[in-house]
Amino acid sequence: MKLIFEKSKAGLSCSVLPPCDVPAAPLPAELARKTPARLPCLDENRISRHYSALAKRVFGVNDGFYPLGSCTMKYNPKLNEELAALAGFTGIHPLQPDHTVEGCKKVFDLAAQYLCEIAGMDAVNFQPAAGAHGEFTGLLLFRAYHESRGDAGRTKIIIPDSAHGTNPASATMAGFSVVNIASGPDGCVDLGALAAAAGPDTAGLMLTNPNTAGLFDPKILEITRIVHEAGGLNYYDGANLNAIMGIARPGDMGFDMIHFNLHKSFSTPHGGGGPGSGAVSCKSFLAPFLPVSGTCLAGKPSDSSRAMPPPEAGAQSIGRVRAFHGNFLVVVKALAYLLYLGKEGIPQAARNAVLNANYLMEKLRDKLPPAYPGPCMHEFVISLEKIKASYHVSALDFAKALQDRGMHPPTIYFPLTVREALMVEPTETESRETLDEAADAFLSVYDEILAGGGSVRAAPVSTVIRRPDEVQAARKPVPRYVAP
Repeated sequence: MKLIFEKSKAGLSCSVLPPCDVPAAPLPAELARKTPARLPCLDENRISRHYSALAKRVFGVNDGFYPLGSCTMKYNPKLNEELAALAGFTGIHPLQPDHTVEGCKKVFDLAAQYLCEIAGMDAVNFQPAAGAHGEFTGLLLFRAYHESRGDAGRTKIIIPDSAHGTNPASATMAGFSVVNIASGPDGCVDLGALAAAAGPDTAGLMLTNPNTAGLFDPKILEITRIVHEAGGLNYYDGANLNAIMGIARPGDMGFDMIHFNLHKSFSTPHGGGGPGSGAVSCKSFLAPFLPVSGTCLAGKPSDSSRAMPPPEAGAQSIGRVRAFHGNFLVVVKALAYLLYLGKEGIPQAARNAVLNANYLMEKLRDKLPPAYPGPCMHEFVISLEKIKASYHVSALDFAKALQDRGMHPPTIYFPLTVREALMVEPTETESRETLDEAADAFLSVYDEILAGGGSVRAAPVSTVIRRPDEVQAARKPVPRYVAP
C-alpha cells in the first residue's frame, strides 16, 4: 500500500472553506514558517479511500477476539463514548473560571469517591496520563514521604521478577535503585527472598496482585507486612485490577498507593498508545504529597481549580506531573462505566473476567497446559518450551498462526519467568461461544504442529502483510518515510 505522500499530486485539494469575508490578519513575520509545510495534495475522494484502506489493515476489539495478556483489551460500551462527546464536556477549557465548570468538577469528585472505595484509599489525583506515568508519580510520592521524615537513606525499591517492565523503569526514573527478587516455584513472591531484601534502605515494594502470571498471591498480607516492618511503603500496580475490582481492595491488602489504568479497567479504548489515564490513589498520610492540581479527597469537593494553590497549601506536594488536571474525557468514560454497572455490576465484571480465563484455560489444559497449576484469575500463561524443543515451533510462530485464524494473538515471551510464554487474557466481555471458537483455534494450531509444524513456521499467510524478515527489520529499520 502506498503512503499518502506517494499518492499526492500537485494541484489537488479538497478545500471547502468559503471565501473570507473579513479583512485578512497575516501572522507576524517572526511567527510565520520560513518554508511551506510539506503536506500531501489529494482530493476528498482519495483521502477517504486511503483511510478506509488503512482501517481494513488493522485489528481491534471490534474486529474479533483480542486476548492480549495483561492489557485488558475488552469491549468498551459505546454509550460511554457518547457521554464523553457531550458539548458540556468537550467544549470547556482548563483555564475557565471555576464557577463555569461545576459539572466537570463533579465528574472528578464522583469518580474519586468510587475509585477510592474500590481501592480502599483516601485520595486520588487524575494528572498522570498513563499507567507508567502513574507509577512514576507514585514513586515520587514515596520519595517525598521518606524525605519529609528525614529518612533519605531509603533508596531501594523491591520489585519481583514477574513485574511489568515499566516498574523498574519508573523506579529508576524516580531516582531509586531496583532490587529484583525471584519468584518461588508457585509463581508468587518468595517470602524468604523478600525478607532478605527488605531493610533500612528499603523505600518500598512494587507489586500487582494478582500477578502477571494471573495468580492471586495467598501470602499478600505477609508480603506487605514484611515491607512495612522494614519501614517501606507498598505500591500496587493497578494493571490487573480488572480481576478483583469490587471484590478485594488493595488498601485492605496493606498497600499504601495504587495507580489505576482507567483506560483498561474502566472503559476507554487504549490500543495504539492512547488516550489513557494513570490516576494515582493513596492513603491519607500520603495525600499531602500529591500533585497540586487534579487531586480529590474521597467525600470532599475537589481542589481542581485552575489557579495554583498558595505555597503553604501545597508545601509538601511534588508539584505537577503534567499540565492541568489530566485526560478529563477518560475520567468521564470511567465514571459513566462505574455509574452504569454500579455496586453490583463492577464485581460481577471481575467475576466474569476470572470465569472466562479459567474456562478457556481448562479447554486448553490437556494439550496446552498452563505454566502453573490450579485456578487462575483474569489471565493465564502457557509455556511452549517443550513444543519448541520437540518440534522447533516457537511462541512467536504460534502467535503468527493464530492471526491466520482471525484473532489477535496473546502476549508472547512475557512474563519473563516463563519460557516461550503465551499470556492469555480473554476479558469479561467475551461470550462462551467466542471462547469456544478461540479454543478451537489454539488447538488447531497445536494439531498442525504435531503434523510437522511447517505451516505454522510460515504463518501468517492470510493477512495483508505476511511474515516480515524480523532480523532485517531489527538491524536495518526504516523508521520514517524519505521522499524520493
